[in-house]
Amino acid sequence: MKKVIIIGATSGIGKQLALLFAANDYKIGITGRRTALLNDLKIQHPEAFEIAAMDITQTDNLCEQLEVLTNQLGGLDLLVLSSGTGELNPELDFALGHHTIMTNTIGFTQIADWAFRYFEKQQSGHLAVITSIAGLRGSSLAPAYNASKAYQINYLEGLRQKANKSKHKISITDIRPGFVDTAMAKGDGQFWVSSPEKAAKQIYSAINRKKEVVYITKRWRLIAILLKALPRSLYKKM
Repeated sequence: MKKVIIIGATSGIGKQLALLFAANDYKIGITGRRTALLNDLKIQHPEAFEIAAMDITQTDNLCEQLEVLTNQLGGLDLLVLSSGTGELNPELDFALGHHTIMTNTIGFTQIADWAFRYFEKQQSGHLAVITSIAGLRGSSLAPAYNASKAYQINYLEGLRQKANKSKHKISITDIRPGFVDTAMAKGDGQFWVSSPEKAAKQIYSAINRKKEVVYITKRWRLIAILLKALPRSLYKKM
């Protein structure tokens, strides 16, 4: 039985992934800040889930918590980081930006580093992180969010390069969603909005195929191509 930890499994994509892994005979460690929601999932699949209340911005004992959860599972083959945050912040309220940075950069880095070290010692493993298509360019409406996702994308590329040099069987998957119908989706006039269930199915498939980079849903790859190609002189006017 394969073992997976999902960081941020109480709602949205993380929750749907947890249910998918449970339906496919994984042993799953699920984490989140809301213990009641973790317990609700465990009631549905009591044999599949081990739970751990965890806030990834509280970094003092984050690694110790991951160690304990891994021991409860009896090992670890895959870690999925689905915990992230971001707010529209056109007024540049530092409190909003600070929370985004603590979650998407500081917490992310500590978890990614811990997972990589664990898999390096084990000589195998898989780290999958839900980043965002927003990481491809900056944003006047949510500058900290887009910048933090760009950080994640580049960090994962560095870890992928490090894994390749190590010669161990370590896979790194960068999952870049567009709009998904969760609490993270903010603003009016959104298009190509996916349900969490559909997004989770495509992510699950990409993880199983050990894809390096995947856009969710698949059509968002077209937007990514356009974003990358758009000249800076035009983009700054948008």
